[in-house]
Amino acid sequence: MKRWLARLLFPAAWAAEATAGLRRLWAWSRLSVAIPDLAEDSVVLGPVELHGSRRISTGRGLHLYRDLYFETVGSGEIVIGDRVVMSRGVHLVAFASIRIGAGTMIGEYASVRDANHRYQENSPLRDAAHDSRPVTIGSNVWIGRGAIVLPGVSIGDRAVVGANAVVTRDVAPGAVVGGVPARPLTGVRGQ
Repeated sequence: MKRWLARLLFPAAWAAEATAGLRRLWAWSRLSVAIPDLAEDSVVLGPVELHGSRRISTGRGLHLYRDLYFETVGSGEIVIGDRVVMSRGVHLVAFASIRIGAGTMIGEYASVRDANHRYQENSPLRDAAHDSRPVTIGSNVWIGRGAIVLPGVSIGDRAVVGANAVVTRDVAPGAVVGGVPARPLTGVRGQ
């Protein structure tokens, strides 16, 4: 019975896989128009939403899931190293600079922003200017699902940021941090 059903469903499964391949090709092609240095060996699993000045440069061998949001404002730039993986729903917003090192993995719905609204008395927040400071994420960093990296933060190579952490200060190379605000976790990875 299973073999008969498998033979019956094989054309539908093949068509679904071919359609998925075409969607990936379309997503890569669309992104490569906006980011001319996008490497051919990069995998783009769905559309990436781009806003602003589009000052974005990328390395080789990226793996980009769907529903990503990249925004650069004015002279702000996003620089993504080789073999970076960004899971579904990642947000990158740069007024100054966001740099992501090679081999870094960023979990679902994480947010990296290098600017905050400037709060001013008797002025609507919506109309406020922004204060920005560059964000640097080292190589082989793992940023967990839903984590937030705020302006001026530097995350060292091979560091781990726990899921849903809010990173407000620099993270040392090899450190494991978690919580709100993020702080070093003891007893993890030999610490």
